[in-house]
Amino acid sequence: MRVIYHACAFLGLLSTARCVNFPWESIQLRDEDVGGFSAIAFGDTSAPGTVSNSSACRAYPGSPDWPVDDDWARLNSSLDGALLKPTPPGAVCYPGPNYNFARCVSLLFTGGTSRFFIDDPLTVLTSWPTGDTCSLSLRPTGNCTQGGFPVYVVKAATVRHIQTAVNFARNKNLRLVIKNTGHDFNGRSTGAGALSIWTHWLKSFEFLPEYTVGEYSGPAARVGSGLEAWELYQYMDIHNMTIVVPGGSTVGAYGGWAAGGGHSTLASIYGLGSDQFLSLDVVTADGRVVTADPTQNQDLFYALRGGGPGTYGIVTSAIVKAYPPIQVTQSVLAFSVGNAGGFGINDTKTFWKGVNEYQYYGKAICEAGGTAYSYISSLGSGSFSFSTTVEMPGKTPSEVISLMQPLIDKLNTIGIPVNNSQPSSSLSWGSNRQGEGDSPGNTRFATRLLPARNWDNATLFQETMDAIQATIEAGYTFHGIHLMPTEKTAGYPGNSSVNPAFRRTLMHADVFDMVGMQGAGTNAQTLETAHARLNGYMDLIRAATPDGGAYINEADVQEPDWQRSFFGDRYEGLLGVKKERDPWGLFWAPTTVGSEGWEVRTADGLPTQDGMLCRVGAGA
Repeated sequence: MRVIYHACAFLGLLSTARCVNFPWESIQLRDEDVGGFSAIAFGDTSAPGTVSNSSACRAYPGSPDWPVDDDWARLNSSLDGALLKPTPPGAVCYPGPNYNFARCVSLLFTGGTSRFFIDDPLTVLTSWPTGDTCSLSLRPTGNCTQGGFPVYVVKAATVRHIQTAVNFARNKNLRLVIKNTGHDFNGRSTGAGALSIWTHWLKSFEFLPEYTVGEYSGPAARVGSGLEAWELYQYMDIHNMTIVVPGGSTVGAYGGWAAGGGHSTLASIYGLGSDQFLSLDVVTADGRVVTADPTQNQDLFYALRGGGPGTYGIVTSAIVKAYPPIQVTQSVLAFSVGNAGGFGINDTKTFWKGVNEYQYYGKAICEAGGTAYSYISSLGSGSFSFSTTVEMPGKTPSEVISLMQPLIDKLNTIGIPVNNSQPSSSLSWGSNRQGEGDSPGNTRFATRLLPARNWDNATLFQETMDAIQATIEAGYTFHGIHLMPTEKTAGYPGNSSVNPAFRRTLMHADVFDMVGMQGAGTNAQTLETAHARLNGYMDLIRAATPDGGAYINEADVQEPDWQRSFFGDRYEGLLGVKKERDPWGLFWAPTTVGSEGWEVRTADGLPTQDGMLCRVGAGA
């Protein structure tokens, strides 16, 4: 079998040439390419004294330091024409030069069944962070403005494009954002007045039957950072192997998803997305390209594996672990009470007892290598619904039936006449999807990582379940994901920066506010009141899980004590990496490491990205 060693380190012994994973990564910006265009010159982390390191605010359209048209034209020339100035998709619904009623109707009713929103340079799939200033609507209110959307977008096709954009943003004091597919809940892929680097089309792939780096020797895959889950399933089929990917088919795997942790169906057997990296190629804040792995640039290798998205550099490609081919079998279970019908359940007491029996049994599911996805909703008038899909990697249908039978028996005993359904191939795992679908939503939510120790103490477990029940009875939808991505499960190379709460969790819990949704024209006070109410109920869950935390990729942008919630005791160490690698604070995103020194100044005070990015306490 052909053995592929860590090529960059090996070639470094032979020459000064730098190894790359893919041909487009060899197209790099060199010092001699800068010429007389100092705006794209490289930075020096040892002497970061630039305008972007001293200005009170980032440059903004209309501010004195905003680049003139000639600067943008010259940048576009340096980018081989890759600079875009896109209009928000919703502009077709508003009176003006972009109005197109037929297109507006098409996007509203069929856009979510196509690739349009995923392949759009501006769209993010949670709209409220943009300020809802140009929403798709047949009856729009107000005018369509750019709002929280970036002004310019670099459609990156080479590493040189990324380096050039990074240097220009740093040297011109611009706000910089990074976007892949737009699966972003908190505004990290958007920003008013920003220059956006769009990594969506970096989709190269190569399977490595045998790869060696550090103490690892085994199969791996070279992956571009723009690859989506559905595309990777196809490569798994072609090469008869498995790699860890997101559950959502159009989620990009090796950008923000893995940088923040990244849970999936395989979490209880192979760990998180951040546990899969063996090597990363990265453009850092000074515009240089480096390789981070167990033997070099170890600070970056540590920080990029779980230390938060959009913070330390822009990953262009990576090498990730590969595993033997695996099939995932699913079992579904549902029951309800009240007007929802259900399986003969006549009282809510029995319903909640059944819910708690399931929640407790999630421990057995995880210990067997599974991940389970449940939803509990209040339907009003004392009616509630529960449903779950249990995903079991590497288990046969008969094995899944045997695993689920004790839970079914227990539910039957307490008066819930459910059946042990015939397992089937998972609908969320595999290449049966073609990457179509997804359109912007607008729900706010908060999350909690619930510690496994709460399952080992009857009092703690009941307190946790009581807090969850109270939250659902208040009208919120609860989404629980049972998983156990322990250090042992994660395997080599270990020593990642992911939130330590992930290592001791048994459930990732989402609480959705389906009532207090942000929307165009909604009064700011109404939204603030709704959020305060949501946070109040989340405090019940937080109080019952003092050793827990929250998953940065799926969380409330106003999470209290977010440094501890998202990073635990890793925060100070990560802040040290951030300051050393990015003394300019160029890579900024809300609630990421080092972000507390900056704030977005919005007109209505809401936590959107529709405003200037300024230093906290500094004048504009």
